[in-house]
Amino acid sequence: MKKLSCFMLLGVLFADAAIADFVEPAPVEKQVVAETAVNTKGGFVGGNETIVTVKQVNEMRDDVPVVVQGHIVQRMGHEKYLFEDATGSITVEIDDDEWRGQTIMPTDSVKLYGEVDRGIFKTEIDVDRVEKI
Repeated sequence: MKKLSCFMLLGVLFADAAIADFVEPAPVEKQVVAETAVNTKGGFVGGNETIVTVKQVNEMRDDVPVVVQGHIVQRMGHEKYLFEDATGSITVEIDDDEWRGQTIMPTDSVKLYGEVDRGIFKTEIDVDRVEKI
């Protein structure tokens, strides 16, 4: 009888320990809302974006979100490109997966969505999305 009581007590303790580490998954409805917020399927994206110039970007603080419009005119290295608009040029960093299958030529107009990457000696734009227009 003593052995049975010990086994039952140990079983309860181990069961409680196993349940303590369990994290209940989010309900399906919440997961769907989170996925649609990313807008992976396309569609309308609000028209309230403010396009800034290269000159304005050079005067902005670090990590400020920006949208610039112009031309990518030259590749400067791995994931580094020279972007130009009417006010000047700036280095942009575009990760390989941000192209999303688009082929861009120097004659193509593009919108770049990203954020200011301000360093000690120069300012760049870290691009999150490339849109050919």
